[in-house]
Amino acid sequence: MNFSAIKVIYRAEMMRAINTLFQTLASPVISTSLYFIVFGSAIGSRIETIDGVSYGLFIVPGLTMLTILTQSISNASFGIYFPKFSGTIYEILSAPLSFFEALIGYVGAAATKSFIIGVIILLTANFFVDLEIKHPIWMVTFLFLTCISFSLFGFIIGLWADSFEKLQIVPILVITPLVFLGGSFYSISMLPPFWQNVSLFNPVVYLVSGFRWSFFEVSDVNVWTSLSMILIFLAICLGIVSWMFKTGYKLKN
Repeated sequence: MNFSAIKVIYRAEMMRAINTLFQTLASPVISTSLYFIVFGSAIGSRIETIDGVSYGLFIVPGLTMLTILTQSISNASFGIYFPKFSGTIYEILSAPLSFFEALIGYVGAAATKSFIIGVIILLTANFFVDLEIKHPIWMVTFLFLTCISFSLFGFIIGLWADSFEKLQIVPILVITPLVFLGGSFYSISMLPPFWQNVSLFNPVVYLVSGFRWSFFEVSDVNVWTSLSMILIFLAICLGIVSWMFKTGYKLKN
């Protein structure tokens, strides 16, 4: 294992985040505050509780997931796309560095940044609600796996994209709608039976449900099912990245 190369890639990606520290930290804090003002105060005043949990508390896991998914994809996709755009990707491909080592460097940095943002969101939430986490180890596990999985997904998008516009297509047109329709701000049990069944085809439902369970022991699906779905998604992303590196898809032309 070439730990020196991994360290160089990881440090370079983390330094890029540090150079834009205000933007990196201010954006989640401001957006979290706005969501709490709009959803927690305005809508929360009309919806007192969901499954015995006050609405202001209920939206915390979904709000965290909304930001984590978009930030993980954005950080990882841009992290690998920029070397492609500038041509420095060929230095990485020609270096004595396996695809797995490059993956650890880029995805590890993206996941670290997303994890830190997730923690900041939870700290910000404490200014609006009295947040209590019943299963902190499960919460950290779900948060960590989500950051890794969607950083891998973002890495795939970065390899696939051949323009800056394409980097935004999947997060804006696919991920954001799935998060809003995945029970982030409501329980799918509130929906008619037909739409409850349709929602089960939305993978984000399992992420939000498992994460919410770690806070309140309230979930729309079984926690083990949620964990299994995350691990399956992670394995699929690893398989796709491995194939892209081995075949040189969008890398060698």
